[in-house]
Amino acid sequence: MKVLLLNGSSHLHGCTDTALREIAAVLEAAGIEAEILFLGNEPVRDCTACGACKTLSGRCVFDDDIVNQVIAKAEAADGFVFGSPVYYAHPSGRILSILDRVFYAGKHAFAHKPAAAIASARRAGTTATLDVLQKYFTISQMPVVSSTYWTMVHGKQPEDVLKDEEGLQTMRNLASNMAWMLRCIEAGKAAGIQPPQAESGARTNFIR
Repeated sequence: MKVLLLNGSSHLHGCTDTALREIAAVLEAAGIEAEILFLGNEPVRDCTACGACKTLSGRCVFDDDIVNQVIAKAEAADGFVFGSPVYYAHPSGRILSILDRVFYAGKHAFAHKPAAAIASARRAGTTATLDVLQKYFTISQMPVVSSTYWTMVHGKQPEDVLKDEEGLQTMRNLASNMAWMLRCIEAGKAAGIQPPQAESGARTNFIR
């Protein structure tokens, strides 16, 4: 089993990475492979809603950044953790642009796989950030992995995050819940339980 952890910060080894590494350590101790993928700090194209991905077998038409790499890794993953710092009380623009394109083009790679969102901030804006990130899960048939408190850490620098004992405890409990849920899903598959087939086709417009 493998969990893909996305670092949506512009800093490779910043506060978000510190929290993700706390999660990864617990997963690996439980025998689950954990890969932290840094989304980079170069400009990222936003989704243009062109619809071309519908004809490209689950890939984005723009192949000059990390988006198609994320989709390919998602196809091989069993679970996800999306991490972002707080910028103006919301997730980084980088992770939002990437997730918009990843989910439009590669939604098939995420359905029925458990996911969690984490946020890092110096002070506030974390709950709004978590709310935005979790919306990707709840419209993509992804079980949401919870913890024992809001999945956030606080600090301006990584060394500050390491002092946030409750925040790090929350990360570890999240990781334990992820490992448990992955094993439950694996046991269900072994018992012949398959994911449900969702209805489709109904689209209600409110302006007539």
